[in-house]
Amino acid sequence: MNKKPNGANLALYRKYRPVNFKDVVGQENIVKVLEASIKAGNPAHAYLFSGSRGTGKTSVARILAKAIGTSDNDLVEIDAASNRGIDDIRELREAVRTNPFDSDYKVYIIDEAHMLTKEAFNALLKTLEEPPKHAIFILATTEIEKLPETVVSRCQSFSFKKPSEEILKNVTLDVAKKEGYTIEPSGAELIALLGDGSFRDALGILQKVMGFSKDKKISRTEIEEITGAPSAKLINDFILAILKKDAELGMSAITEAKKQNIDMKVYMKLILHKLRLALLIKYAPLIGKKLMSELGEEDNIFMERIMKPYSTGISSGLLRELLDCYSQIDCSFIPELPLELALVKIVGQDK
Repeated sequence: MNKKPNGANLALYRKYRPVNFKDVVGQENIVKVLEASIKAGNPAHAYLFSGSRGTGKTSVARILAKAIGTSDNDLVEIDAASNRGIDDIRELREAVRTNPFDSDYKVYIIDEAHMLTKEAFNALLKTLEEPPKHAIFILATTEIEKLPETVVSRCQSFSFKKPSEEILKNVTLDVAKKEGYTIEPSGAELIALLGDGSFRDALGILQKVMGFSKDKKISRTEIEEITGAPSAKLINDFILAILKKDAELGMSAITEAKKQNIDMKVYMKLILHKLRLALLIKYAPLIGKKLMSELGEEDNIFMERIMKPYSTGISSGLLRELLDCYSQIDCSFIPELPLELALVKIVGQDK
């Protein structure tokens, strides 16, 4: 296993990678099962960790190896993207037969397991069917559908969920604080949204923002400028256009977002996020008030601006329409077209 690098330039996601089960957030059900099997002294001979990138699969695999007493000498990590052929797996099968150096188990972590060739999978299958008592395999993959069913069926499978935006926001705030930075809650919220369910991506964005900060006080505006995320004005203009039934204003906001090369899914996600808050303020004022307390001054002013005169236009139907719009962006050859169609329909000018 590679030694953990040190130094000020260490990537945040590596620096703050969980080192034991209690550090793992967002995967409580998985941790609970793994801890129970270890306590019972009955670890499986093969595990399959699947889920999107940056959800902690490799980190939990390392923690599992450590929890069963595996030393660095008996922990082997293999990148299947680079070691995907049958010869690589045959070499692994030979090594598996040897006893551990100084542990009860030899643990093999195979990352990006879906990259193995068909022949390599067939060779690995023989080892999974009759593994030595001292060998434990942990396969990690972002594309479980590419793994042969024969391999999947011989593993104890765990599906890693994307962390919620709330979890990513809290992690962002916590890491920023540990690094000596202060960050506006709304800014941490934006980083969580841009992180899109990945600890690695969220902390990567935070590190980029920290690198450009001059005073260690990070505002949402700074994050928008550094990441290229849509400004609050672009988001607010689209929302106002919907509530005021002003198609011209909405089209102008969409055109400007396109001009700035903003990802339309990110744009719509931020619009939905703010409209959801408006819906909560309208129907669950106690929750809405708590969420508003975490916003910046500009966002608070905007929410107060729209709630009184336009509250009747804020409805579940409106959010459903925009959710449909969001789901159509990926399959549209013109990314902004679903937003334009939704706007025209909502403002009532679709003749």
